[in-house]
Amino acid sequence: MTDVLRRGRASLAFGFFAQGVAFALLVTRIPAIQDRYGVSDALLPAFLAAVPVLAGAGSVGTEWLVRRVPAGVVLRWSQPVVLLALLGVGAGDRMAELAVSLAVFGLAVGALDASMNMLGVSLQQAYGRSIMLGFHAAYSLGGILGASLAWAGAHWELTLWASYLPVVCLLVPLCLVGSRWYVDGDSGPAAKGGEGAEGRVVFKLLLPLCLVMTFAYIGDSTVSNWSAKYLQDVLGSSEQAATLPYNVYMVTTLVGRALGDFGVRRFGAVAVVRGGTLVAAGGFAVVAAAPGAGLGLLGFTLVGLGLCVLVPQTFAAAGRMFPGASDAAVARLNVFNYVGFLIGSPLVGALGDAWSYRGAMLVPMVLVLVTLGYARSFAAQPDRYGGEHERPRTADVGRGSNGV
Repeated sequence: MTDVLRRGRASLAFGFFAQGVAFALLVTRIPAIQDRYGVSDALLPAFLAAVPVLAGAGSVGTEWLVRRVPAGVVLRWSQPVVLLALLGVGAGDRMAELAVSLAVFGLAVGALDASMNMLGVSLQQAYGRSIMLGFHAAYSLGGILGASLAWAGAHWELTLWASYLPVVCLLVPLCLVGSRWYVDGDSGPAAKGGEGAEGRVVFKLLLPLCLVMTFAYIGDSTVSNWSAKYLQDVLGSSEQAATLPYNVYMVTTLVGRALGDFGVRRFGAVAVVRGGTLVAAGGFAVVAAAPGAGLGLLGFTLVGLGLCVLVPQTFAAAGRMFPGASDAAVARLNVFNYVGFLIGSPLVGALGDAWSYRGAMLVPMVLVLVTLGYARSFAAQPDRYGGEHERPRTADVGRGSNGV
């Protein structure tokens, strides 16, 4: 493998890592943000919902933008904007300033998420083997670090500005330097002009992957938003113990993704997706039936190990399905990331209040299990790639980027 691809892979992994740090620093300090700007409990959901809605718009806009400029250029400039918008959240003191900062953050995050997954898919095609899970493992590592930094800022009673400024000052120049080595894929003239059978994204074919993405993020948002409350209020844990599920979830997500590419190379994407689906669904079942906090924590751990493989493999499958229009496929698929995020938390909360939180945990379990019916959509399709990079015993094959 050439040095160009190795440098491209390392720089993109750092981009995923930086995004994980930035997003964790925002979402884990929401109570502090609410206090700083005087956002009421009634108004807070509107602010939180605006971010994924605008991110979806940013992702759609990126599909149009990458027809004119390479995805690497979009990523190079959207990443500093995300970080500076985060700093804006920490620097303001009026609600209008918060609204502007969050709007910029949301739009830039949509462009960032879409473009970095576009580059990840094209690099995987160039490598000819599964590497996509490794990029998302870097994101998980960044999320763990960002959450730890947020905890330290809260522990030492630092202002949001003081917490965010050193991180932004460090990451912005590093991201700009690293962006010099991004490797943009060459999906051919069909992808740029949208002509030809492989240059168009047929939504009917993409729909199963869109549903899998939505269900995966419903499960993810369930853990992110409800695991602490569930452990404390339903399973009777202490307040301190209630903070453990999300931390364990993030660590198991990191471990699962760090090892997941080896599983895909050995057993294939379909087997890994099926296995992850069953483990995640089993985890939700354990959570719903758990008599105490210990088993509840085990259930959330299983959910993390299972769900962590679904999103990266969904992006990779979209690239295989539409090799002549992978950028467009990734941009459209990425929108359903935010759809799942918007649906998941309110859905579980409403069911929990109207029925029971144990019963509510069965809903993401059932939705995740639907993935089994779409598992064949993750199969490698070498006939649609061309054979120049096919290798024995690899699940993901493709063509190089930038002619490498």
